[in-house]
Amino acid sequence: MASMADETGLGKRAANYVPLTPLSHLNRARDIFGNLDALVYGPTRRTYRELHNRTTRLAGGLAGLGVRPGDVVSTVCPNIPAIAEAHFGVPACGAVLNTINTRLDPDTLAYILVHGEAKVAIADTQFLPVVREAITMMDGTGPTIIEAEDPDAGFPASGEFQTYEDLVAHGDPAFEWIMPDDEWDSLALNYTSGTTGRPKGVVCHHRGAYLMTLGTAISWEIGTRPKFLTIVPLFHCNGWCHTWMMPLLGGQITCCRDITARAVFNAIADEKITHMGGAPIVYNTLINAKSEDRREFNHQVYGLTAGAAPSPATIKGAEALGFRFMQVYGLTETYGHVTAAYEPEHWKSLDAEERYNLMARIGVRYPMMEDIEVVCTDTRQPVPHDGQTMGEVIIRGNCVMKGYYKDESASNKAFSSGYLRSGDIAVREPDGYIRITDRMKDIIISGGENISSVEIENVLMAHPAVSLCAVVARPDPKWGEVPCAFLELKEGATAEKAEVIAFVRQRLAGFKTPRHVVFQELPKTSTGKIQKFELRKTAKAL
Repeated sequence: MASMADETGLGKRAANYVPLTPLSHLNRARDIFGNLDALVYGPTRRTYRELHNRTTRLAGGLAGLGVRPGDVVSTVCPNIPAIAEAHFGVPACGAVLNTINTRLDPDTLAYILVHGEAKVAIADTQFLPVVREAITMMDGTGPTIIEAEDPDAGFPASGEFQTYEDLVAHGDPAFEWIMPDDEWDSLALNYTSGTTGRPKGVVCHHRGAYLMTLGTAISWEIGTRPKFLTIVPLFHCNGWCHTWMMPLLGGQITCCRDITARAVFNAIADEKITHMGGAPIVYNTLINAKSEDRREFNHQVYGLTAGAAPSPATIKGAEALGFRFMQVYGLTETYGHVTAAYEPEHWKSLDAEERYNLMARIGVRYPMMEDIEVVCTDTRQPVPHDGQTMGEVIIRGNCVMKGYYKDESASNKAFSSGYLRSGDIAVREPDGYIRITDRMKDIIISGGENISSVEIENVLMAHPAVSLCAVVARPDPKWGEVPCAFLELKEGATAEKAEVIAFVRQRLAGFKTPRHVVFQELPKTSTGKIQKFELRKTAKAL
């Protein structure tokens, strides 16, 4: 058999090998989509040529502050142009982008700035108080602060720090971008939520982000020149890498600072938004919006959702508004979404309830992922495709993190058996689609029976008075644990505990019925995820 054992002269060259990086998308967009709107925010409209120029100046300005390749540049910003531009300008000077959650307390913020050794922090004026407090905890080792003012939103510059606009204005317009020598070079440092201890620093590389942009464009069937609304915070998994993807498609990024029903409806109607993502709570907010906050639109909006399984009621309500819905799934450790519940054509002819239940699954892997499996937690072997046997979701592919920064032991634990362990419990159904049943820590074990909190939550969301719900385990002397339901009701709606319990009992087995019902506003993260660890504390104290 002939072989190619001798490949002399066939090595990598500048002509045939270029490290993959999402920075390439913006260079191309400047040349191909130069006059198209790239970034929109209120009265601000910037073309791709202008965005590239500002990115170059930002990179030059950061270099002028002493930022060198490999240094960390942090942001503490909502979804405004500064953080979108930083996604390109920071790596363009060879630095690593660290987008920080704006809702963190000063102590956690200080920890991240110290742990990541941030050289510069770009902070929105609204969040300067918490940044100042964090800096006071850092013994004089804090980063240089650049203030991202936003006067149109009511946050003019304080005058205390150099402003972001000044930094860009004085940055070198001829700065030569520092492209990665190796696509494994670090691009971003994203910290996990840290609900059970200090947050861990997830390190992402240029290759993963580049492939995520391609995989998303294919899986979402986007096409060219989409109009994308930033609902997912750009500090959360870098907004699922969508900001890096938009130049690939000549798309328009529309920034949304405050996620309210009015702001979202206005953006959809005025900017003709075609694509957006968000947790189910975002769509529930739109579904339950007051009439004065709504705007009519007559085009279809493609909506991704993640963070929790959307209830059938949420899917139905979103479709009635004009959304085409698809659930995706991923982790900070996977750059965002790595599975999608693609909807085959034949689902559309199914009974509505059956179709909604199928759509509420996380689906199958994205094309850039090598393997995503559900395995038995004891044997680590794949579970049967029976829709019943529960196991842990494990992930392998090019969009898995490099590891946790300065935490080799945590990295080794996460990567056991050659896969990333997700900590999510799921079943594999006969068609191969994966359905999440719970986080490992959220499974309720009552009288030896495993109860999925998600299953109970889907039933509760069908109650006409319920706007949002969460179910957690409450310690019980007889059963070990029993379900405890926390409900946030629609404005003006009322419900009784006994009536809610009866509602669930009519639809689920008795042992799955909540023994306790609490009406309150649910604690949420900045991305709309419900903070179940807080609810578990409340349930335990009942």
